[in-house]
Amino acid sequence: MGPGASAAAYDEHADWYNDFMSAGAAGAYIERVHAAIEELSGPGEGTCLDVCCGTGAHAPPLAGLGWTPVGVDLSGGQLRHAAGRLPVVAGDATALPFGDGAVPAVACVLAHTDVPDYAAVLREVARVLRPGGRFVHVGVHPCFIGAFADWSDRPRVLLDERYADRSRSFDAWNPAGVRARVGAWHLPLADLLNAATAAGPRIVRTSEAGPGGVPDLFGFLAVKSQDDR
Repeated sequence: MGPGASAAAYDEHADWYNDFMSAGAAGAYIERVHAAIEELSGPGEGTCLDVCCGTGAHAPPLAGLGWTPVGVDLSGGQLRHAAGRLPVVAGDATALPFGDGAVPAVACVLAHTDVPDYAAVLREVARVLRPGGRFVHVGVHPCFIGAFADWSDRPRVLLDERYADRSRSFDAWNPAGVRARVGAWHLPLADLLNAATAAGPRIVRTSEAGPGGVPDLFGFLAVKSQDDR
């Protein structure tokens, strides 16, 4: 994960989170996440840096596309589980332990709400990407997932004015879920897209997915210009 409190928060819940992500507890949701990764990433070869890799639960779809995933996370508890699934490096997502233009691909999956400054993560992603390299972001949908969104009456989702609140919150409609345990920083959709655009790589594709016609996932593929060295 990113710097600070999130690393400690996930350390405390690493075993629970590994079970949640690996034993089918997340079910169809993880299937949608992995389908989005496959749709946006596309086939390739060489290293794909899995930034904020957590327990390594999202390495399989990357490997299945031909990439060689390498995980980076700040949480030692998470990396203890991830190490059995892919090579891992302990590191801060806002100061990645890789050189400029070092990798042909980067993915960041279900992690942008775990860092207080995702714009800084996006700038680091741009730095370590080779010219022509791909970056895939897949995360909770900024418009429909957060403390401001109540999903208890599915498929209807009730939103409130907290959509504009960018602070960290432990409020969640599901008291047994991830966010009630570790909290989340909210990033409105405009902020996310503006930060991605400002980082440099060009967004070439976006994706939404979710149950009942309401998307709970949002993703995009960005490509670094061959001229951006």
